[in-house]
Amino acid sequence: MWWTRFGTATRMALLEHLRNRLAMWLVALYVPIWLTLAYTIIANMPVQFYLRATDQTVLAQGNELTQISGALNAVTQIVGFMMFTVTFKSSAFDRRLAMAGYPRGHLLAAKVVALVLVSTVLSCYATAITWCFWHPQQPLLLAVSVFTDALTYGALGVMLGALLRGELEGMFLIVMISIIDISLQNPIPNPAADSDFLRILPSYGAMQAATTAGFTTVIPVAHLLLQLSWCALLTVMGLLAFLRRTRDQNRGGRVSTTTGIPAT
Repeated sequence: MWWTRFGTATRMALLEHLRNRLAMWLVALYVPIWLTLAYTIIANMPVQFYLRATDQTVLAQGNELTQISGALNAVTQIVGFMMFTVTFKSSAFDRRLAMAGYPRGHLLAAKVVALVLVSTVLSCYATAITWCFWHPQQPLLLAVSVFTDALTYGALGVMLGALLRGELEGMFLIVMISIIDISLQNPIPNPAADSDFLRILPSYGAMQAATTAGFTTVIPVAHLLLQLSWCALLTVMGLLAFLRRTRDQNRGGRVSTTTGIPAT
């Protein structure tokens, strides 16, 4: 029974993502085009900056550094957009399911699984594209860094999708938060990228870990844990917002024991 309902909810969540044609086009075109432009157009000049994750000054090529920030920016925007869109558009259906007696825990678990799968695919995808241009010192750590940031923005998308009443507002917020977040941490446009203030940004841990992965052999455990803390915080907030939006007002509903869909 539990597995049937969970499987049904997960399948519905994944199908919603696959039906999002704009997101699929963004994955197919935006990510490779943006990363290609970042590497080929940005000047291939050495950039010296202080990396807090390693407590040392690092010398990196400008186009390689921009490609790392571009990967984080592209993946966070797409994952955040996908999770927001699915949560926003399915909110009425999820609410009806909950009112008919479908366990909200299954719906929540399905969204978490979908978020993890989408983040995993896009993180590996962006890392593979980066590898085609140059070889980061720690490609696995780079993928993990992008993955944790994708989870963070995916959770943000769920929260906004459950709280906001307009689709345009959510998409705008996700794009602008990601741009401001990542751009301020890139030492090329912002020479003060090592400012203490930037530690409060939601992608700070991921950006530090990804930069470390690109140009050093250090494993920044503290910064990965910091990013996971942001992810956990936003996940809890997103799940609470979803529970509030789909609160069960009719506990007497019946659920089919074969399909897991509310009986009529």
